[in-house]
Amino acid sequence: MASPKTIHCAAVDLGATSGRVIVGTWAKHRLTLTEVHRFPNQFRSIGGHDYWDLAGLWSEVAKGLREAKKRFPKLASVGVDTWGVDYVLVNDAGRIVFPTHAYRDARTQPGLQRLAHTRAALERIYAATGIPNVFYNSSLQLEETVAQCPAVEDLATRCLFLPDYFNFLLSGRMENEITMASTTQLLDVHGTGWSRATLDHFHIPSTWLTPPILSNTVLGPVKGLPELKGVKVVAVPGHDTAAAYDAMPADPAGGDLFISSGTWSLVGFESDTPVLGAAALTARISNERIGDGRYRPLTNVIGLWLLEQTLKDFTARPCNDREWTALINAAGKLSPSVGGALRPDSQSGRNQSGPKAPPTFGLLDVADPVFVNPPSMRAAIDGQLKRRKLPVPKTLAAYVRLICDSLGQGHADAVRAFERLAGRKFSRILIVGGGSKNRLLCQATADASGLPVVSLQIEGTAVGNLASQLVALRAVKNKAAFRHLFSKQTKNTIYHPGS
Repeated sequence: MASPKTIHCAAVDLGATSGRVIVGTWAKHRLTLTEVHRFPNQFRSIGGHDYWDLAGLWSEVAKGLREAKKRFPKLASVGVDTWGVDYVLVNDAGRIVFPTHAYRDARTQPGLQRLAHTRAALERIYAATGIPNVFYNSSLQLEETVAQCPAVEDLATRCLFLPDYFNFLLSGRMENEITMASTTQLLDVHGTGWSRATLDHFHIPSTWLTPPILSNTVLGPVKGLPELKGVKVVAVPGHDTAAAYDAMPADPAGGDLFISSGTWSLVGFESDTPVLGAAALTARISNERIGDGRYRPLTNVIGLWLLEQTLKDFTARPCNDREWTALINAAGKLSPSVGGALRPDSQSGRNQSGPKAPPTFGLLDVADPVFVNPPSMRAAIDGQLKRRKLPVPKTLAAYVRLICDSLGQGHADAVRAFERLAGRKFSRILIVGGGSKNRLLCQATADASGLPVVSLQIEGTAVGNLASQLVALRAVKNKAAFRHLFSKQTKNTIYHPGS
């Protein structure tokens, strides 16, 4: 039964480009958000490799939590979510023994290619973990670390993924949380433990990892910040995508496909069973987990990273909401890229939904690895188009239109793959994150998929983080109850195909 009391919880939400601390106030079955601190984040390069500034991140987190406690003296709890896969190697005392690489570091490429060309091992690992071979996988990162720096096995005793590490700094407890564990390509897809055969394949010491805990677990009081005495630390869904999915007011009967749209577009759904097999491996389906241990099959479509990085190649770029609106409006007035059911190289301007305006561009192949971390995104886009003998955009607005249409098609391709592989039909798409505010992207997704797209104007990741804390504190019965209550205050915009 929901508590009648007013409860304040702090969500620490760390993204690859920015972080924030948001306080959620739960009163009379409504959630009110107050952002108390926001700060930039980026990886830094030295000696040809990319690393995260953990000390800087912790300093900002601590600053935000102190401000949260100052403004909300009765703060009850705190939970931390971050992007997936990255980790911290520590000793028994919790001291960092090896620098924390950023997942975009190219150091995994040899291992990635080696596994890609060893079909039997690739199929065996996918059958064991349900995670495809992707450059950022923790498995490949850890394999490279152990191979290049073998002495690390004598120094490290625990591998904590980023939310786990910040939970340790706060609570003093070293635990591996399940949603983060499921991003690693090391978790047993048929249970909630680690795959020993996969650990052995990548030569990762099994002693570095402990059985994952489920989300909504109270780890204990804050010990790392004296100002937060009495505040509880909750292991929320540590992977930001899992938290964002939890926030969406999904239809209890199913039928909803979810998109968490940010740097990446994470397209997926909730399921009691994983999606496995040769076809799922080919489609690169990742069987990640929900905080309760069930499955969240998804696929990664490169997201607004394409747009964020392209902007860097233009001196005149939007700096505020008014300028962003003007840019999106300008892009929307252009003739659309080739879209709908057509393939990127098609020269026809028609699809199953009827005639379209003459295309000015072909669509990008958003699965091309050239877009992962190029020195110039504009040059990478132009290079792909020229190789395929397709026209190159001339203005920023034209790039925006091309990118939004291409991402919309990428989302639609993911929908069709899931319907085919999981034997399901989806009735609508729910989208949260930065992309939910981009009407051009939402409309392109609706047009290409043939499904209505419900843009949810919510701080998805923070809300999912807070929902887990409220369940852990017994202020809300469970996630379904929270979704039901929260849906009553959620504003949304529906984009219909062809509108």
